[in-house]
Amino acid sequence: MTARTTLAVVIPIFNEHDVLPQLFARLKSVCNSLDDIDWQVIFVNDGSRDDSAAMILAARASEPRFTLIDLSRNFGHQPAISAGLAHADADAVVIIDGDLQDPPEVIPSLVAAWRDGGQVVLPVRRSRQERGLRRLGFDLFHKLFTWVSDFQFEGQTGVFGLLDRQAVQEFNRLCERNRFIPGLRAWIGFEQRKVLYDRQERQAGAPKQTLLRLIRYAMDGVISFSLKPLRYMALAGLIISLTGFVLASVYVFKRLFGFEVAQTGFTTLVTLVLFLGGIQLMGIGLLGEYLGRVYDETKQRPLYIVSKRYGVVARS
Repeated sequence: MTARTTLAVVIPIFNEHDVLPQLFARLKSVCNSLDDIDWQVIFVNDGSRDDSAAMILAARASEPRFTLIDLSRNFGHQPAISAGLAHADADAVVIIDGDLQDPPEVIPSLVAAWRDGGQVVLPVRRSRQERGLRRLGFDLFHKLFTWVSDFQFEGQTGVFGLLDRQAVQEFNRLCERNRFIPGLRAWIGFEQRKVLYDRQERQAGAPKQTLLRLIRYAMDGVISFSLKPLRYMALAGLIISLTGFVLASVYVFKRLFGFEVAQTGFTTLVTLVLFLGGIQLMGIGLLGEYLGRVYDETKQRPLYIVSKRYGVVARS
């Protein structure tokens, strides 16, 4: 008898009390609609301070295919997803956030694209509901990262997506601590498919990603996958140095041949000192960001610590 296809859905959870009831219902409806697939949902409780874990355990009592990995504290969005991937044992694994901005109803389309030969299926946002400064920040980041990345990267994608078993195995071999999952997913390669969808508004509660966390997330993405910021800073230094040499030569020529009398030039001097000082501090700060991540990697601390597991076993 032919073995049935297996699917795991990995969902990081952090203080999602308001949205969980709707998430449970929509997940169960979508997964049950998939033909000839044995499914499992792996919730990763990332140190929630509300009763999210208790709600998942209560739902598990009536639906044993809902499983839970309880982390010992809040390790962050990307480590929580990594914990779920490390525990997923399925032919295909879907990663999706728990706030329902990425609708579970897209999962059948991802599975269809996977069955069509895609080892990595990327849901590409056709539209999104964020407005104002938050929307502007997301759009600028995707354009910046696509431009600055050292390899081809699909813009308007997030962590939402599907990986087949081989892609998950290769992803789990990556050991870096400062993680940007869309970049890591692109880096491992494999046959890709794209699915267009419309990103929704958050269904309940407030966004858990603060502006500071989003900025750090963007920095992780740029610094982890590109050396261009360092190269551009070096290029800026070279251009400034050449410009200074040319200007100095012009001023020396004028003074030697009497085309210009001596002037104090206090404003010009202060402006140049402040400009060059700012460039130097920016360069030092940029170097510090790269070196700080090197320091994090050398400590070799675990990416996350699991406190308890419910319905899922540890994998070596």
